Amino acid sequence: MDHFMKMAKPNTNKDLETCGILAGSLKNRKFYVTALIIPKQEGSANSCQATNEEEIFEVQDKRSLFPLGWIHTHPTQSCFMSSIDVHTHYAYQIMLPEAIAIVMAPRDSSRNHGIFRLTTPGGMGVIRNCPHRGFHAHDAPSDGSPIYKQCTDVYINPKLKFDVIDLR
Repeated sequence: MDHFMKMAKPNTNKDLETCGILAGSLKNRKFYVTALIIPKQEGSANSCQATNEEEIFEVQDKRSLFPLGWIHTHPTQSCFMSSIDVHTHYAYQIMLPEAIAIVMAPRDSSRNHGIFRLTTPGGMGVIRNCPHRGFHAHDAPSDGSPIYKQCTDVYINPKLKFDVIDLR
């Protein structure tokens, strides 16, 4: 997360979001993030979109990496998952239930990062059935759960080596 923030700093200073893909491997029934892929992208103060996505898939394929989630900044906002974020994350989590979304919010004084996942079945069902695009409100899941939650099963190992692949 610290390395990503250093790479995102030029955009953060201009109030532009930056995104990256978390990729890695499965060993002994545990997923390990071993690569941070920074794709070509377009960003604004409230959104970020990867472009040339085929390059991301090519890197993952060549290195035998699983897409394990994504990371992005909220340079002008607090640490939460926006409606666009939950829709983006749905695509990761439908493929891999353990996928994570990391939000980095350097100006949030209460917490500068969060590691999130959509709730199952509640949040996954709401987003699966949502036809809207862009920023919009979501109804709460019928089971009373939130749409997403902070992950409690992610261990951050500062000694784990990882590669950074900057495609910009």
